This record gives sequence, structure tokens and C-alpha cells, in this order.
Amino acid sequence: MSQTSRVAIVTGAARGIGAETARRLAANGNAVAAVDRADATETAEAITAAGGSALALECDVSDEDQVRSTVQKITEQLGAPTILVNNAGIIRDNLLFKMTVDDWDAVMNVHLRGAFLMSRETQSHMREAGWGRIINLSSTSAQGNRGQANYSTAKAGLQGLTKTLAIELGKYGITANAVAPGTTETDMLKATAERIGVDFQDFTSAAAGQIPAGRTGKPDDIAATIAFLAGEDAGFVNGQVIYVAGGPKD
Repeated sequence: MSQTSRVAIVTGAARGIGAETARRLAANGNAVAAVDRADATETAEAITAAGGSALALECDVSDEDQVRSTVQKITEQLGAPTILVNNAGIIRDNLLFKMTVDDWDAVMNVHLRGAFLMSRETQSHMREAGWGRIINLSSTSAQGNRGQANYSTAKAGLQGLTKTLAIELGKYGITANAVAPGTTETDMLKATAERIGVDFQDFTSAAAGQIPAGRTGKPDDIAATIAFLAGEDAGFVNGQVIYVAGGPKD
């Protein structure tokens, strides 16, 4: 099936998986709103330099008013969004007895509250179009990971949100799926290696030895799966959690 041009929102698009996803969706012919709490101008400029259409907007996805105004700006400047990639995320890793309430709340607010607010704000545009794609970024950490009680819980919660959205919105032509990356070479992974005091190269080499594919992931590995789920050919894939981890994870 040929690709149809849509308007896509990618949160956490300033770097890593989000930036790569934004570029790939644009390469597939979609107009892309690169949304991030940081400046995502570099991502948007890379897209426009390649001949695509993009807009960079700063937004705290955990803030209801900012989400509402951001989606309104996107609708006015690019068109009604019908693809949403909830990728924004942070880490505040620590063992349970050291984890503060602020550590817990910050991670929950960005990952879970942010995905909820963005999904709620965009679903009306998707319903009106009779077509929509929501892709939430989960993680293999959803199965539990030492030092990540907050992050693991948030990523598991996103899987529950995904399946619920699939049930509620499927009849409107909207699919909701989650992509759960394994060990992927991003700034967030570098922060994890730094937290435990391990050289990043040593960290990824050790991780690769435990992965059946024999290597760690790259942002474009994850973006490729997201792009498929965001496309025309994925209309009968709904409510799924797809582990992109180089081997079985469930």
C-alpha cells in the first residue's frame, strides 16, 4: 500500500530515538512536529533541509495547558495530527530505599501523564479523520530492572494504557501499539552506565554478550518499527507490545 502523507507528532524529539523517529516519519512523507521540553530545532532543521516539512515546539508533556496549546499550534501550522509517538521520557534511577518521592513523581509525570495527555488531546483529530496511529514507547525494563522502580513501573503502565486505547479507539480507525526497546545506544543509556560507574563501551559490550543478535540497538532500529506501526500497512496491528531488543524478552 502506498504511503499517505499525514501530520505526525513525536515527543522527546530533540535527540536519540525521538529525533531518529521524527526524521524517518518525515522521510516517509509525513509533516512532523518535533516536540520536546528541550530545543528540538536541530531535528526540525534536519527534516526541512532534506526537503520535508517540520515544526519544532517546546512543551512539557506533563503540563495539561502546554499540551493543549501545543497541539493547537500544530493543528494551525501543519494540520490536524493523526500520528502520535509518545516517546518523551526521563530517568531518575535509584534503589528503592534511596528513591525520593520527587524521583518517582517526575518519571511518572513525563512517561505516563504525558502519554495520557497527548493521547487525549490528539484523539479527537484522529476520530474526525477516521484514521489514527498512537505509538507509545515502553521498554524491556517494564519487566523489572534493578534501580528503576519508577521507570519500570511507568513503562509497564504504558503497556496497559496502550491496550486500553486500542480497545476504546479501534472502532474509529485508530490503532494503539507500544514499542519496547531493549538496550539501545542513547544518551539515557549513557546516563545509566555513568550511574553505575561503568565505561560506556564496556557497558554496551557486556550487554551485547547477553543479546541473541550479538549487539546493542541503535535509535534507527527502534525508529524503523515505529515507522511501520505509524504507516498505512499496520492497520490491523492493534494493542500490541513489540519488543525491539535483539531477542526474546517475554
